[in-house]
Amino acid sequence: MADIGSPNTNAAEWLLITGNDVSSEISHDLALVQDGSFKELFESTNTRQAIGADILDSTNLAVKKLQADLDYASFVEECITAQHSAVSSPERSQWLLQLMCIGVGALRSFLQSNVTGPPLLYNPDKALISECLADDTDFMQSLLKASILSLRVDGESAYHLAAHPILLVLAKTVLNSSLLTGVDSPQTASWWRLRVNFLHQRILSEKTGSLYKSITADIRDISPRIMGQSGIAQAMFLVERAMVDSYFGNDAAALKELENAAALTGLKYALTGVIGKRTKFQQHETSQLVVLAKSAEPTEGIEGMKPKTLDLNDDTLLESISFTQSHSTTPKESTSLPVELTGLEAGDQPPLHPLDATILLLITETIKNTNPEDGITREQMMPYAERVLSHSTNWEVYTLSLLVRSRIEGSRARTVERSVLQLQVVVDQVIAETTGIRTDEVDTDKSIAPSFLPQPKEGESASIRERLLYIHQLPIPTRWELQMELASRWASIGGLRTALEIYERLEMWPEVALCWAATEQEEKARNIIWDQLFEPGTDQERTPPPPQAPRLWCILGDIDENPAHYEKAWTVSSSRYARAKRSLGRHYIANKDFNKAAEVYSDSLRIYPLHGQSWFALGCCNLELGAWEGAVQAFRRAVNIDDTDAEAWSNLATALLRRGVATGKEMLQQRQILLDDEEDEEVPTVVDPQKNRKDALRALRKACQLKRDSWRIWDNYLTVAASIDPPEFQDIVTAMKNLIELRKGTKGELAVDADILDLLVNYIIMEDLNKEKPTGYDPSKPGIQKYVVELVEKDIIPIITTNPRLWKTVAKLDLWRKKPKAALETHEKAWRAVNTRPGITDATEEWNELVDITIELVDAYESLGQMERTDGLGSGEIVAKDWRFKARLAVKGVMGRGKNNWEDTAGWERLKECLEGLKA
Repeated sequence: MADIGSPNTNAAEWLLITGNDVSSEISHDLALVQDGSFKELFESTNTRQAIGADILDSTNLAVKKLQADLDYASFVEECITAQHSAVSSPERSQWLLQLMCIGVGALRSFLQSNVTGPPLLYNPDKALISECLADDTDFMQSLLKASILSLRVDGESAYHLAAHPILLVLAKTVLNSSLLTGVDSPQTASWWRLRVNFLHQRILSEKTGSLYKSITADIRDISPRIMGQSGIAQAMFLVERAMVDSYFGNDAAALKELENAAALTGLKYALTGVIGKRTKFQQHETSQLVVLAKSAEPTEGIEGMKPKTLDLNDDTLLESISFTQSHSTTPKESTSLPVELTGLEAGDQPPLHPLDATILLLITETIKNTNPEDGITREQMMPYAERVLSHSTNWEVYTLSLLVRSRIEGSRARTVERSVLQLQVVVDQVIAETTGIRTDEVDTDKSIAPSFLPQPKEGESASIRERLLYIHQLPIPTRWELQMELASRWASIGGLRTALEIYERLEMWPEVALCWAATEQEEKARNIIWDQLFEPGTDQERTPPPPQAPRLWCILGDIDENPAHYEKAWTVSSSRYARAKRSLGRHYIANKDFNKAAEVYSDSLRIYPLHGQSWFALGCCNLELGAWEGAVQAFRRAVNIDDTDAEAWSNLATALLRRGVATGKEMLQQRQILLDDEEDEEVPTVVDPQKNRKDALRALRKACQLKRDSWRIWDNYLTVAASIDPPEFQDIVTAMKNLIELRKGTKGELAVDADILDLLVNYIIMEDLNKEKPTGYDPSKPGIQKYVVELVEKDIIPIITTNPRLWKTVAKLDLWRKKPKAALETHEKAWRAVNTRPGITDATEEWNELVDITIELVDAYESLGQMERTDGLGSGEIVAKDWRFKARLAVKGVMGRGKNNWEDTAGWERLKECLEGLKA
């Protein structure tokens, strides 16, 4: 893209991104945005003229239209389009930069009033509206309500009590305007568009497909622009991209981007162990998990400029890990430890650059999202938070680290008190600093809940610029999200009344209803929802419906188990609320109506195609319907979204194996049930069953890695590995070993698949015998032969009890290994397994089996008994000198047991003939 702006202006744009000083001589508006001087920005003549705030004539057509439809976004779009057309070509680039600054100023003002504080120095609800309308109280109230409704996307609504939503509407309108996508638009316009769209997504109740498409498009647009910029700018982009990926569930990509960002900033960090004490009465030091981290450049801490942190005050636990002042404080040298960290004292580490601290905090989020929710995961997360908390270098970074620690400590009995109180302190701080408007005359709207601690004095709190410096790289919750988290924390420790008070104060009626429903008071929950959806004392629905009407209808459907409520939620949202269709899908699956379930899940995925559980459910429906191609595509989408879902990988394998049976025509027909957003693929007319099996094997291999305790998945893995031509013998050994380990306690020898074990043993024997010079078994040589022998000796032989076929297979393996004595003993065990079976001489089939194995034993005595031993202390001796006696004894014993029932039968005659042969 051509850049026709001045080099100084282009550089100033990137200075704003990275937080370096922007000279007002280069761009006054950029400097105002950077310093947080939003009052001056929005009261300037150019800004007011651009957004129509200077219009005094109430008969103006644009003003009258705004009064009629309350569409502020369209009003702003019309104003900036008219202004743009009036600007001369030489000045257009500079005017577009000013326009972008208006959008950025509105975005950051919204963040200041809802996330970071301190209170705004101007009233945006008046400053951004035409002068002729700004004093009309009724109109302004209607416009603010309409602004909230305009932020609804795909049926998901924004919080209706958000402060100054008109700021976000202005930022969205300006930064998403087509005027800032042309060749003469500012270089960083797409980055700011990404930021406003991602913020919009974060304040919605659930994820949306529409905003996801916009966000990913912005990321693709920024990626080539960032390549020539500084390492800090590139790192900031990677951190923001990681936030997006983590938010939408792609934590593997997020972690990789964070690692790349750390490489760009020069951050060196390692999770390691250092000797220390954690409790007050601990006598002996033990290894403690710590994060060693060091920024590339020295950074000064700002200890006086940080939110309040509470002490633990526990009678057992120390406030922090105590490291002794000795060599044990420094971790032992390790090849995995970066050189920069080898001499670092764990208890006295230097302050981190705020961006580096941000990277560490985001790594804790990926750890939480990619590991089980248990104590081990929390122990792994805590050192990262403690490393950031050891020094304060930025107000918002420190605030987030307090939140992260509070969340980790919320599940431990000894730290849960500080967890709740620390969260309360942060909530009080944010509420106090985001409430009201601080003008020169008076602070407005100070009717807030009392603070747990005294508010910071002037000079103890961070500046607007510092608070906003890294706000786009931090997942800082909004003021209402923080209060929701506090309410949830109170509910988790039994403080239901406190939680309800918070939800009611926030007017979060869905949460209030869910709270009552969770305590089995469905009638109260039903009444709460009814009051929001219907006019008081009537059955007439509110017009227009409340912003969260779709969600309220779905909750009511859950309580009443009434699918009609889900349909109503879909209708109220103008067919955009994906959760309504998902709820319907669960209802239809519960009633075994898989056709309808597949249809409604497809509808929900057209709205939001990143919902992995819906893809999984759609795949299961297709399996039930026999639509194998549709099932394959659904499960593939599911594992692309969440590649840690073992069941999805297993079901994908099932669908792939079944798909191999369908003809090309059937596959084309099944393809029609897939979603509209998928690209058409060429469906082969000839199916390759081996390819499907190989793909299924890869899927099962992944499933086994993720869910190692599922014997069914291992059993499927074993079966598929053996069915491929040629079989995957290494996979067979691995699967059989794990399957035996999981099932031997309950199934014993039945955990062994005799057919597949025969396949394994025959393979390694024939592979050796087919050589020009067979070498036999060499235990010192690694490979499949050694793996099979170890499997048999360590896992199979110890559990064989009554299965003669398994003993025969073992005997075959022993003979190939040149162990004739062991082979003969194994044949004897096989014979005993049959001979001692209860009722073995009662039925023809059992009698014939006994006769067969007896004759096989005699053959073994004859062929092996005369051989020389090649192993053990008796090497060189005859295996069984009395083999003939033993053989006769075995035959006579069997004949004696079967004389009454089977004399003169064919089996009896075979035994007599065998006995005659032993007399020679």
